[in-house]
Formats: sequence, C-alpha cells, structure tokens
Amino acid sequence: MTGQGKHALVTGGAGFIGAHLVRELLKRGYKITVWDNLHTGRESNLAEIRGEIDFAPLDIRTVTVADASGLKFGKVHVVFNLACPASPPHYQKDPVYTWETSVFGISNMLKIAESQGARLLHASTSEIYGDPLEHPQRESYWGNVNTVGVRSCYDEGKRAAETLCADYVRYKSVDARLFRIFNTYGEFMHPDDGRVISNFCVAAALGKKVPIYGNGAQTRSFCYVSDLVAGIMALAELERANYDGPVNLGNPHEFSIRELVTVLEKVSGKKLDTENHPLPSDDPKMRRPVIDRAEKLLGWKPRVELEEGLTRTLAYFAAEVKNRA
Repeated sequence: MTGQGKHALVTGGAGFIGAHLVRELLKRGYKITVWDNLHTGRESNLAEIRGEIDFAPLDIRTVTVADASGLKFGKVHVVFNLACPASPPHYQKDPVYTWETSVFGISNMLKIAESQGARLLHASTSEIYGDPLEHPQRESYWGNVNTVGVRSCYDEGKRAAETLCADYVRYKSVDARLFRIFNTYGEFMHPDDGRVISNFCVAAALGKKVPIYGNGAQTRSFCYVSDLVAGIMALAELERANYDGPVNLGNPHEFSIRELVTVLEKVSGKKLDTENHPLPSDDPKMRRPVIDRAEKLLGWKPRVELEEGLTRTLAYFAAEVKNRA
C-alpha cells in the first residue's frame, strides 16, 4: 500500500506520536482524517498542517460505523489507531477512561475498518510485557502483569485490545496489525506527561533538580520518534500475506536511568543535580526489545542514537518552557 491517493484515518493524531505520523503520511501523499478528542493530544501539535487535514474532535469510545461514512476524503484505506493516554500520570488520572479507550475504542475502530475494507494498525505497547521476567523481550513472551495494580488499566487494556485485533484477523478476516511501542521520545511530547525524558528535559531547561524514581538502576531503551514512525510505515506498507503477528518497535540500546542523566549532561553541557523519589508501584525494573522480527520482516532498525535524539528533544523542551514563561 503506497500513499498516493489513499485515505488514512488517524485516531490520536494530535498526540505526540500521532502528530509525527500525520506529517509522514502527508509527505507520502496520503489524504488524512484525524480523530482526536484532545484528552491528552494538543491542537497546537497540528497547527502548521491544520489546513491539509480533516480534523474532528471525536472520542473513539463512542464512534460508530456511521461516523466513518461520508468523510471528506471518502473511503478509508488504512486506519492508524493511536488514541489512548500513554504516560503513567495521564492514564492513571482516569483509569476507567483509559481502559475504555483501549477496549471499547479498538472494538469500534475494528468495526469501522471492517465496514470500510480498510487495513488497521493498532498501537500496542511494551507495557503488555509488564515487569518482565524475560530479558530482553521477544514478541513471543506473554508477560508478567499485575491485573489489579495502578498500571493495569493501561497494561491490561492494551492486552485486551491485542486479543480483539487477533480475533478480527482469525474470524472476520480483517487486515489488523499490531506494533508494540517501546519507550519513545522526541518533539511534541507534552511537558507535563510525566515520562522520564520529558521530566528530565523540563527540569534541565528550568535549571531544577532532575527527579529520579527509585535508585536509578532500572533500565529503559529509548527510541527517537522518527525511527518509530519509519517502523510503523514499514508495517503499514507490508504485503498482507507477510504479516504474521505483533512486531516490537523500539531501540535495543539499553540505558539505566542514571546513565540517561549522564547523556543529558553531555547534551546540555552542564552538571545536573538530581533528587530521589520513591519508585512508583509496578514500575518495570528493565525494558529492552528484541527487534529481530522487525529487522527481518520490515527491513527496519533505529538509526538515531540517544545523544542525537536528546539534543533535538532538549531544544524542543527549552522552547516549550520559554513559551510558557
């Protein structure tokens, strides 16, 4: 599937990743409809391209097949379902909303994809692996998730969404594809989203102490957003016969949280003071993807190293902080 003349429906298109995906789709010639109720997305993320897309502030928990009928750009060829709060403070603020967005939302979007004869790509997450007992994590790993913890609304909602996608493939022959996002960062992140890189960059830009939760020994693998979007597009344009299950999309280079501070110090050119906070409940101790499937199936691997990506991201947050002043 190439973009020229095709119509893409992007849910969550005003969010961090969605805003980058929409721009890439435009570059490839897609006509684009964005549905985003702005629960965590921001219209400012789309301001410069607002005239090139069709936008509606819809909530995917309540959309129907009828909402996709008579769209400005006609028949939908591909759906990218990215709508859902994705940072712990945001998805824990209203956990029922989060779960409903994951489960009711994907149910509604699968019905729309089926009715339109459209391909659907669903944004799943490395959180489906929970606090993993297998390291690094392959797609075949079933995970270690607390079903009743404070993160469960997101983890279990995303796991249920994967189940529904797989059943639509098996029993309804819908072309639904799953990609599991590992820690991603870059421009258009919300300054208050509470994820480690946004927390660190905002603190560095304001000259405040960098908050470290726990002892900083926990690890993450950080993928710059342009690399993630390239992976999503490679999956979207893969021949249907070649897709055979979920694909990890993330950077396999692993850093401890304290190592991340060191890289940020190098990028910012200044020594950063830190302060420790208690580790949140159910916070994973380590996270790193195995991306063999993505490399083999999609010919994809990340290209942007952490130092380069952080340089761009810190500049973005410095501008955001300045604009807020």
